[in-house]
Amino acid sequence: MTVLHLADEGEAADLAAFLSRLLHYDRGAAVRLQAAGTALAVFGRPPSFEVLAIRAVRLAKPYEDGLDVTLDATVSAGELLETVDGTAVTAAVPPAVTGPPWAGVLPPRGGWRSEAGLPAPDALRALVGAAVAEFRGRTEELAPEDRTRAALDRIGREIWSRTVGDTGLPVRAVHAAQSLGFLRPSAGARDLALLSLGSWLRLRTPYGSIAVRRAGLGALDVSVR
Repeated sequence: MTVLHLADEGEAADLAAFLSRLLHYDRGAAVRLQAAGTALAVFGRPPSFEVLAIRAVRLAKPYEDGLDVTLDATVSAGELLETVDGTAVTAAVPPAVTGPPWAGVLPPRGGWRSEAGLPAPDALRALVGAAVAEFRGRTEELAPEDRTRAALDRIGREIWSRTVGDTGLPVRAVHAAQSLGFLRPSAGARDLALLSLGSWLRLRTPYGSIAVRRAGLGALDVSVR
């Protein structure tokens, strides 16, 4: 089993926290791992948010496994979490699993451009708080017999599909960033960025990124591997 040597205890803790949060929303969650050199990217898709979450992890030394110098595998998030060792600052790569459809279509690695109009972090957190409060209030107003899954989903789609100002970024992407620990109070306005490429939008923070597609697959704006 391939062992990844993480940069420090903080990286191990953050990786474990990210995996734990993914598993909170999907006990059978899978993650796609891509490593090259001293950088590891962990991709996950919490079903409640319909976004792609990316956690970058620093490695203590370049990835190397025999003659291969890159890693690209889809594995069980739960099995990966079990191997994270905060004392040894390592994580072992579990056996590959049959990946879900989203794992075959990832955002491009480069070519992103900055987009204007992203509110300050405090305003984004307040936006999420207001949306959560609205969802609770509207669902509580429903009569018990009307509080069906279809009704809750309809209210949720209406609220979380709204965009953040004129950016085109859906509120659910910001909610996902906060729920997954990416939108922390320590992140300042200069630490956040909204990026775009083709049909993709990406909210980048120092702790991870949330990517979402504004439209269907385009000819030059996806990375299929």
